[in-house]
Formats: sequence, C-alpha cells, structure tokens
Amino acid sequence: MRAVVVAAAAAALLASASAAVADQRGDHHQGGWGQDQGAAHHWQRGERMGQDDWNGAQPVDYRAHHLRHPPRGYEWRQSNGQYVLAAVVTGVIAATILSEHH
Repeated sequence: MRAVVVAAAAAALLASASAAVADQRGDHHQGGWGQDQGAAHHWQRGERMGQDDWNGAQPVDYRAHHLRHPPRGYEWRQSNGQYVLAAVVTGVIAATILSEHH
C-alpha cells in the first residue's frame, strides 16, 4: 500500500513539474487541440490537428486500407491524401502514411 501512495505522489509531482515547464515555454495548448491548418496541410508526426481539421478529415476503416489497428483513444482519418493516426481527444498525431489515392 505504501508503494502505491509513493508512486501516486511521484506521478503528481511529475505532472505539476511538466505543467510548470509548459507555462514557462508559453505552451498553453499542451492538453488541447492545435490550430486549424486547412485542407492542404501536409501533416507530420507530433503535430496537433485543429478541431475543424479533425472534423473535416474522413474517418478511415483501417482494415479496409491495410493500416495497423489504432491504439485505444486513437483513430485513423484521411486528410489531404494522407492517412493520419491521431488522438481522438487532443488531435496529437502519432503517425502519417500517404494514401494510395494520392
């Protein structure tokens, strides 16, 4: 039980430290959506999609397009000739692949 309490306290300390660093850098969008880039944007791993970009991208059946199974909380979308694997809650992009239709 003591180990669980110590681990929880350590996790809380790390979370507050990373939030402080983000504030110092001026990164106030750390947990939210990014800015919308528009339909012609070429997405890169690590970027954050904007909510309008996410909503404008078409959901993709990963099986039909031979893409890997998305991890929990992620979804494949098709945007501007790319398959984009991004977090459903924040739009953080984990992977991109050029579409066969591009």
